Amino acid sequence: MKKLNIVCFGEVLWDVFPSHKTIGGAPLNVAIRLQSLDNKVAIISKVGKDELGDSLLEFINEKGVNSDNVQIDSELKTGKVNVVINESGSASYEIMFPSAWDDIEITDSNTSLVASSDAFVYGSLIGRNKTSKQTLLHLLKSATYKIFDVNLRHPFYNYELLIELMRHADFIKFNDEELHEICTYLDSKSNSIEQNIAYISKKTNTSHICVTKGEKGAVMLYDSQLFENNGYRVDVVDTVGAGDSFLATLINYLLKNEHPQKAIDQACAVGAIVAQKEGANPIINREDIDALLTSN
Repeated sequence: MKKLNIVCFGEVLWDVFPSHKTIGGAPLNVAIRLQSLDNKVAIISKVGKDELGDSLLEFINEKGVNSDNVQIDSELKTGKVNVVINESGSASYEIMFPSAWDDIEITDSNTSLVASSDAFVYGSLIGRNKTSKQTLLHLLKSATYKIFDVNLRHPFYNYELLIELMRHADFIKFNDEELHEICTYLDSKSNSIEQNIAYISKKTNTSHICVTKGEKGAVMLYDSQLFENNGYRVDVVDTVGAGDSFLATLINYLLKNEHPQKAIDQACAVGAIVAQKEGANPIINREDIDALLTSN
């Protein structure tokens, strides 16, 4: 398979659990998983001029992700998120505001980086503050293939911006709750995931849409066809980063022109394995994926 040049844009931060902290942020999680799948990946973000920022940059470089466009802010601190895991392994988040990643600036370097990439991955959380939002909208103008990871975190979004970002996208990824919430706002009368995918596709003129359903897998519209995977049974430790690794794996296979059914099967397996492990970026072996694919 060819290597893809992919740029991820948005928050890099520390997930702070009651007993420990780990590095995260959806765009960074996606970037790290894409890099592990033999691609050339860069991250555009910002950290504070502090110890947490230094550690974050060191971590990004250790993972092989290009950090040349991670800016350093002398005033705002590196981002932190307080994470609480419930009995079923699901996570809730308290996100520090403002953080350094709220103030990502437009540069010639990050603009040319995006223009020369095969794909540009962005989320909705980065739109919570004016500077980073304007930088995102600027970069979208030069991106070749735009992948929107909807990531609703109350109270840091508004529907008008979500609709704008969806209309920019060539590919949109939701979870089932996010799809329902946005379709309700857009006056869809259906509770069917498949019908609401078609509804969003028509509203936003987007032909590539995927919706994750937690342990029940995912469904994807790709070039007028629906593809589905019913999920894999695993013992969940925590779900942090599972959706990010799912998305990274999915677009890795799709953009390398693999069959969409193979792409969604591989992505669901990787997402399930991440949910089996602690933290957002566990190392996953090919053997682990193949074992899960053949066991269900």
